[in-house]
Amino acid sequence: MKKIIVTGGSGFIGTNLVNFLIKKKYFVINIDKLTYSSNNQNHAIRNFKNYKHFKVDINNRSKIIDILKKNKPSAIFNLAAETHVDRSIDSPANFINTNINGTFNLLECLRILKKNKFKTKLIHISTDEVYGDIKKDLRSDEKHKYEPSSPYSASKASADHLIKSYLRTYNLNAVISNCCNNYGPYQFPEKLIPKMISNIFNNKELPVYAKGNNSREWIHVHDHCEALLKLYLKGKSGESYNIGSGKNMRNIDLVKKILKICRLIGIPVKNKTKIKFVEDRPGHDFRYALNSNKILKKLKWKTKINFDDGLMETIRWYFNNRNFLNQISKNKYNKRLGLKV
Repeated sequence: MKKIIVTGGSGFIGTNLVNFLIKKKYFVINIDKLTYSSNNQNHAIRNFKNYKHFKVDINNRSKIIDILKKNKPSAIFNLAAETHVDRSIDSPANFINTNINGTFNLLECLRILKKNKFKTKLIHISTDEVYGDIKKDLRSDEKHKYEPSSPYSASKASADHLIKSYLRTYNLNAVISNCCNNYGPYQFPEKLIPKMISNIFNNKELPVYAKGNNSREWIHVHDHCEALLKLYLKGKSGESYNIGSGKNMRNIDLVKKILKICRLIGIPVKNKTKIKFVEDRPGHDFRYALNSNKILKKLKWKTKINFDDGLMETIRWYFNNRNFLNQISKNKYNKRLGLKV
């Protein structure tokens, strides 16, 4: 049974990836320091013989090296990151520390261990936001220049550049993925889709930035997990791969679709649940859109989940797992962030 490390395996994408890899019969080691947005409710995996969790910060070099030496993983999926753009506007230091310094520390661990003929493949999970604002009718491919707009996207871009430098200088075995917006189960309710779903459940207004015309590309997290496994099995070291669905939607249209699906499947939409346009955040990119032809053609991967079906499934999941939302303190996600300038 091959061992795989997932850093940040208690976050949204990490939780889904850990579950996915366990089902694929890998031995999964989750390294996660358990921050405010970590998922501590995925009890199903805790007693699996092919799962282990270490509560460790990826900036702790001695402990990371010790875990790597003892377990000799065939791959490391690096998902340890601060991810909420609004929080990065208010508190950029946390993003620099985890997203840049944490990635640097992980790279240093691999560089040090490489001297002992340590072999592992690093799959670093980045974001489409590193490409910045994409003009209408264009889609960014892997050669598109980096133009990050927020402290979050700048920290992810910095991590990408660090990895590329270590690839060239130290010949590490690594690939980078740049994925579009994910949705699905276990997402922390500060993000758009679970935020809207939670507010509908609680008869609250649905805040939409500016006029809601900003466009985002969406992929179901399960499709993303399938793509990441492809990168581990077939991705070429030194390469970057965009992971997208080609499905773009304006934020306002997405919120209206969530409302429509809730009504369709019988979830009450009460009188206070109305769309409310609120002040935009500083530096808000208007549009992200990926050209994912490289992974489609070279690795023969493609999305399987239709967006409307996936969104309905996601809404049903949150409705049937309301304890997931109820056990999260509203103080952690109710307050508006990202307005400091």
